[in-house]
Amino acid sequence: MSPHLTTFARTMKVLQLCKKYPFPPKDGEIIAITNLSAALTQLGCEVHGLAMNTTRHAGEVDVPLPQYTSLRSVPVDNKIRPLDALRCLISNKSYHIARFESAVFNEALIELLQQHQFDIVQLETLYLAPYIDTIRHYAPQAKIVMRAHNVEHEIWQRIVRNSRIPKRWYLHRLTTQLQQYEANVLNRYDLLVPISQRDESTFRKMGLRGPSRVTPIGLDLSHYRPDERSFMRAPSVSFIGSLDWMPNQEGLQWFLREAWPTIHRELPKLNLQVAGRNTPARWLRNDRPGVEFLGEVPCARKFLNQHSLSVVPLLSGSGMRAKILEAMALGKVVVTTRIGLEGIDATHRQEVLIADSPAEFLSCFRYAVEHPEEIRQMGRRARVLATEQYDHLTTARRLVASYRQVLAQKQPAILDV
Repeated sequence: MSPHLTTFARTMKVLQLCKKYPFPPKDGEIIAITNLSAALTQLGCEVHGLAMNTTRHAGEVDVPLPQYTSLRSVPVDNKIRPLDALRCLISNKSYHIARFESAVFNEALIELLQQHQFDIVQLETLYLAPYIDTIRHYAPQAKIVMRAHNVEHEIWQRIVRNSRIPKRWYLHRLTTQLQQYEANVLNRYDLLVPISQRDESTFRKMGLRGPSRVTPIGLDLSHYRPDERSFMRAPSVSFIGSLDWMPNQEGLQWFLREAWPTIHRELPKLNLQVAGRNTPARWLRNDRPGVEFLGEVPCARKFLNQHSLSVVPLLSGSGMRAKILEAMALGKVVVTTRIGLEGIDATHRQEVLIADSPAEFLSCFRYAVEHPEEIRQMGRRARVLATEQYDHLTTARRLVASYRQVLAQKQPAILDV
């Protein structure tokens, strides 16, 4: 990093707007947010945060987060209400977005913008886009950066395809409205930060003309210490993920229904432990052979380290899966779908195992059971890949360079990625 960049980064003021309070880091979005804010601070930026603390994802607001110069939380009631959803459906307004529109949050944002002169206001996900007009009015000098954790409408398109009628019709309408909104705001940002090259290409096809910088999730790898003792025991499988997120529910249900019965019959000594916050009560009463539901666990890293294998059977989704990166950083072998692996530069039977059908999942787990030493080496290669490509300081340093470029430009110009 050049001396000029270092000096600039020390004085750059960044405001990070979040739709979830950034603690505890128990899902991919919060992991991405907290690791980036910590890295920006380490690189010399002055980082402030304004976060919603929603009814659906309440955070622990009393825990100090030293990477922020200031961090304020605003209570937001984003419960799903059928009548509000119907009104949005009739008025052709995206209900996904409307649930995060808050007058109280807007007032808190105005107060911050009047107190500080920010260089960058970063929106963490599309759901903060309703506040663009406020930022433009009260902080005309600031550049607005959208960090797109996903192509949001794509997640819902894939869910629609896997839904039953009449739910499919309703979700299709909601998804179409979300897609229209996502496309309409694409060129209102000064910089778009997609999380994967694939997502960046999708945004271009949707009409993005302005600058962009692909910035994957970064991890503070000093927090991830592989425990290879799991490879000395009989292989076991972990699943961890927020089970109130529809793609996780959908993928796990499919896996347990379509793939696991055959896997357990063919490999009866292989066990699966499922951990996740907000696990549906009916799942905790599970009686599936070889499957144990634990609910929320105190430490995801400790849980992942107990198993040599981790399964991520996603059928829908976009962006990147932080839990895959975490498992790789811990030297575990991830068995996932091609959709699950999107945005992560790993190769089948090199750092991960890839399966899209029940037969392929059986083949992957059979390979793992029959080749224990190769699985151990695969886990080590996964750790090397995570270290080389997904360190949070490396990814943040490139993003700060893009901040500098966009701050120096009067007119938008597409940045190399």
